[in-house]
Amino acid sequence: MIAYIDEKKDRFGVEPICAHLPIAPATYHDRKRRPPSRRALRDAELEAEIRRVFDDNFGVYGARKVWRQLRREGHPVARCTVERLMRKMSLAGAVRGKTRRTTIPDDAAPRPADLVDRDFSATRPNQLWVADLTYVATWSGFV
Repeated sequence: MIAYIDEKKDRFGVEPICAHLPIAPATYHDRKRRPPSRRALRDAELEAEIRRVFDDNFGVYGARKVWRQLRREGHPVARCTVERLMRKMSLAGAVRGKTRRTTIPDDAAPRPADLVDRDFSATRPNQLWVADLTYVATWSGFV
């Protein structure tokens, strides 16, 4: 919300925007005056290191290998932190093997009718019942 207010405040002003959002103007101003947290500072430092390790290894390292390389270089960091930051930076390692397409839908087959027209709101209990008949099976055999 802070980023949204920053983006629109020149056009509308902070107070009118906050009147339509669940945030008080004082909260916005307090957040803007507050210095970055230790975690934010550490994340910024680690993001540069993660990007460097990822790029040095041709963009194929995943979170586990990036984490191990950082530890070898003397950066004590938790693996979950590397995973979180790589997700935030949209970095993903290479995946071995081919992906398997298990279901190929028949485009000519009739589809069931959408009886609720994608409107899943109900005004009272037991008015609308929705079920998901999708079954996802995991394959754990040898490939």
